[in-house]
Amino acid sequence: MRYFVFLLIGLLAFSACRNDGWKGGAVSDRDIKVARYDRLQYEATALNSVTAQQRMSLEFPNVTKLLIEDVLELGSVNEPAINERLYAYYSDTTLLRLMDDVSDKYKDVSDIEQGLTKGFARLEKEVPGLVVPHIYTQISALNQSVVVTDSLLGISLDKYMGEDYPLYRRYYYPHQCRYMKPERILPDCFVFYLMGRYPFEWHPARRTLFDQLMYRGKIYWVVGRLLGTASPEDLLDYTDDEKAWCKEHLQKVCAWLAAGNYLRSTDPMVLRAFTRSEPGLMFEGKQLPPSIGIWLGIQWVEKYRKLHPDLSVADLLEKNDFRDFSVL
Repeated sequence: MRYFVFLLIGLLAFSACRNDGWKGGAVSDRDIKVARYDRLQYEATALNSVTAQQRMSLEFPNVTKLLIEDVLELGSVNEPAINERLYAYYSDTTLLRLMDDVSDKYKDVSDIEQGLTKGFARLEKEVPGLVVPHIYTQISALNQSVVVTDSLLGISLDKYMGEDYPLYRRYYYPHQCRYMKPERILPDCFVFYLMGRYPFEWHPARRTLFDQLMYRGKIYWVVGRLLGTASPEDLLDYTDDEKAWCKEHLQKVCAWLAAGNYLRSTDPMVLRAFTRSEPGLMFEGKQLPPSIGIWLGIQWVEKYRKLHPDLSVADLLEKNDFRDFSVL
């Protein structure tokens, strides 16, 4: 099975969701309710429910199209036998067991709904005219964790079964399993939603490591604000030892980056090393915490905000040029 962190698709075809059974309106006027598409998948496959199969096609056509064509890549939703191919795919014994486990673990998602409601309500206050996506849960067969389009946000519950979930050990490294737990659902949803709404601008003069870290820093800084996270370290799920290391070494790491001219680098390998969760980067003989570049970006955005207290969250999200800022 292939591993992807997330899938971000800007398909205008999904902007009209009249047939997907959701009610519109601002979050301030209602509580967010997550559509349990994953239950239809389970009933259609594990229980061979014809009613569930029909509901997937008739009530959630856009979600089903996205699942078939872009998440699983089984073919076109308009192919004559595509539904049979979909149900056969999920009839795999491993996936049936996975769906059973998801059903047991996520009987209730009210805590996720409450977190989404609070987060989007706060975001609506900061960003006037915000478009709140229709949110649903699914079984992605261990593909994407979060699926985002211009009007949909899908949460793959099978990617959040807990870092000790036995099946994960067959497909993932420990540093990947670390983030595959329920506590990561809300941060991931808002990070990928904001990255979709405010994508990185690949400008010829703004594609360095510094530009990438400031971009990711502003996204994560806003997410921390929306979720009321105590610290950037908590948002990135750092251990106590990693938190202590970060506090002690912030200035040293900034000086090291500047001295080595890393911040001006456009090398893709350098960019990935500082933004991914994979271990490997070393400093003073010790391994750096995962996603250290994102943590640095959050620190710098916080510093930038203090220098520009009148900068609104909406303007921060729109801002792409931070060349007037020094990290030292």
